Amino acid sequence: MTESELIMTLTISHEAAAGTLIDGTAQGDGSAEPLRGNGWRWSRNLGSWYLPHSRDREPKTHVIERTADQLRATGFDVEISIDITRRATTDIEADLLERRDGRAAALDASADRKAHAAAAENERAARALRRLPEGGEPIHVGHHSEAGHRNAIAKADAAMHRSADADREARQARARADIAAGGNDARYAPVTVANRIEKLRSEQASIRRRIAGHTRTLPGGYMDVTAPATGAYAERLERELTATTDALEYWRAVRAEQVTTGQVTDYSRETIKPGDLIRYFGSWHQVIRANPKSVTIRDSFGHPGTVPYTHIREHRTTGDETTS
Repeated sequence: MTESELIMTLTISHEAAAGTLIDGTAQGDGSAEPLRGNGWRWSRNLGSWYLPHSRDREPKTHVIERTADQLRATGFDVEISIDITRRATTDIEADLLERRDGRAAALDASADRKAHAAAAENERAARALRRLPEGGEPIHVGHHSEAGHRNAIAKADAAMHRSADADREARQARARADIAAGGNDARYAPVTVANRIEKLRSEQASIRRRIAGHTRTLPGGYMDVTAPATGAYAERLERELTATTDALEYWRAVRAEQVTTGQVTDYSRETIKPGDLIRYFGSWHQVIRANPKSVTIRDSFGHPGTVPYTHIREHRTTGDETTS
């Protein structure tokens, strides 16, 4: 076998659904150090190294190229395959919900197994305690029963520790399963959806400014001029803009459906006036001013503050009965 045939070929790939992965590595082949140094992580589920937060995002070409250069310097042959095609938000969300449901089901099954294991350990501990002399009889030092008595105490103590550990693991597993089970509901909670829409709107505006170029005035009257994006950078921004706009439209549709079905009320300055009362996180506050995106309130201590319309839980006009 020639020296060239001994060179291992690794393949770094990127595509929307899978993210950025590397194929062909093996334990102890020397690839772990440069991969870890560039932020890669090992996934037992995937059986592969991956770049975190790379699924359904633009490929981190600078990280990919740097990793490839370092691996080549270590003696590997590295191939790179990049697909910049982005998925629609509907496909992304469907995939995410399915994966979360699968994880929640796996955690639920794990919690059940640990609960059964804890019950078994509790029973073994109870049996060990029943083997001890009744009434807490002390050890008879020097008696022929001393060794057996000490051994029974040690076994009972070990069984109690195992029972406590198993019970703790079972409670922790159930807590993780419960959190995972509510993950999808939390993702689509009305306030979360509204905050996501606002974040996407801000990202969309920022990308458009970078594409077109912009000017801002710094302290002291200095002008900071950003030229319009060109070349590969401009193409990347255009892809980002398309993906962000698609996501924004998706979540706006989700919000519209929540308003239509009565899950949330679409409050605005047209529906809320100064003097009205709004409920915000369990407390009622008087509205001082209705702004384009929020209301200015006065709390029970007389301090002013602002509340986004999307965070208002309930609204009473000045003609309604006093709210407690």
